[in-house]
Amino acid sequence: MAALAGWITAVISAGGYAGVAALMAVESACIPLPSEIVMPFAGYLTTTGRFSLWAVALAGAIGCNIGSTIAYAVGATGGRRAIDRFGYWVLLDHKDLDRAEWFFGRFGRAAVFIGRLLPVVRTFISFPAGMAWMPQLPFQLYSFAGSLAWCYALAFAGHQLGRRWESDPALRAYLRHADLAIALLLALGVAWFLRRRLGRQRS
Repeated sequence: MAALAGWITAVISAGGYAGVAALMAVESACIPLPSEIVMPFAGYLTTTGRFSLWAVALAGAIGCNIGSTIAYAVGATGGRRAIDRFGYWVLLDHKDLDRAEWFFGRFGRAAVFIGRLLPVVRTFISFPAGMAWMPQLPFQLYSFAGSLAWCYALAFAGHQLGRRWESDPALRAYLRHADLAIALLLALGVAWFLRRRLGRQRS
């Protein structure tokens, strides 16, 4: 997890707004790259003068729409056969698709907006929208609106943490002492996720 976080921060540092958009495009193309790392770090950089908060959120939302369009196209053209063929490589299986399809069936077009505000669901919601051939205009608008709200909220959290980091020595000390515990919990969580997901796919 630390290596993944390091790679994400390196891409953002080197690529700027384009790096943020590219990472969020990957996350929205049904590849579970955590936006919960991408956007808060970009938000933190707004406190250094590197980025603007709204511009970061906008770049993230544009990236989400690019990735969502790819996932939509795969769903529209490949459907469940695409999951059978390629899902293993992006840790996606039929249970993920069943969850996203149920959500889309329950809420209709609004599921694209609502799903963009929910962890996990947001990564896969474009796939059933493509399978249902949802019209492109509402799909793009709902996806962008939900993604903009999500990206802004995460970037704002990173911005606020960055401001307190510079002004609150107690917070810096606390987070430094908590680093090891947080890294251990994240590593255990990722290991559990991968073991469960890969085991489920093999079975």
